Amino acid sequence: MFPESSGYFSVPHPFDAYISLWPEDQALPDEDQLQSMKSKGMQLMSEVKALEGDCLIHLRQMGDDGRAIVEYLKLQSRKVDLVLQHLLEQEARDGQHCIGLQFGGSGVRLQSEQALPRNAQVKLLLFVREEILSVLCIARVSDCREDPDNPERYLLDLEYSVITEAEVEQLVKASLVVQQKQLKQRKSSR
Repeated sequence: MFPESSGYFSVPHPFDAYISLWPEDQALPDEDQLQSMKSKGMQLMSEVKALEGDCLIHLRQMGDDGRAIVEYLKLQSRKVDLVLQHLLEQEARDGQHCIGLQFGGSGVRLQSEQALPRNAQVKLLLFVREEILSVLCIARVSDCREDPDNPERYLLDLEYSVITEAEVEQLVKASLVVQQKQLKQRKSSR
C-alpha cells in the first residue's frame, strides 16, 4: 500500500475519516498551526493521551508493586477516553465523509465517493473508535483508483505530510493493538 521507505506497516480496520482539499495557493501548516486547527475536544483528547502515556511509563517501572495501580489507572483512563470520544462524536465535521479501510503510522487507505488528484494535499480528520483515537493532519494523495469491489467509489491512499510525532506514535500503537486483536481472533476461530 505505502512505499517501502515509509517505515511503518498499516493494518486493515474500519474507521471514519473526513477529508477536504487543502488550497493549492496556501502553504501547509506547521505542527503548531495544525494543533491550533484542532477542536477543543481534540486538543483535550491529545493532552489526556500524552499525560496518560507519560504516567503509565513511570508506573510500569515500579514492577509488581505498581501492577494493580497501573490496571486501575488504565480503567479510569478508559472511562475518561470514552467520555471524550462521545464529546468528539457530537462535534460538527467539515469535509467529505469517507470510510477508512486501513491505517498505520505512515498513512491511511480510504474509500471515497469522489476521486482526488494524485499529490493533492488534504486536511484529514480520522477517528478509530475502538482505540479511542482521533487525529487531525495534512496528508498527500499518493494514489487514487476506482474501487474494484464498488465501481461507484474510489480507493485513496494518503501519506501524512504534516502530523505531530505524538499522533504518529498513537497511530502506531493503535495499529499494533488492532493487529494483536485480529491475530487473537484468528487463532480462536481455528
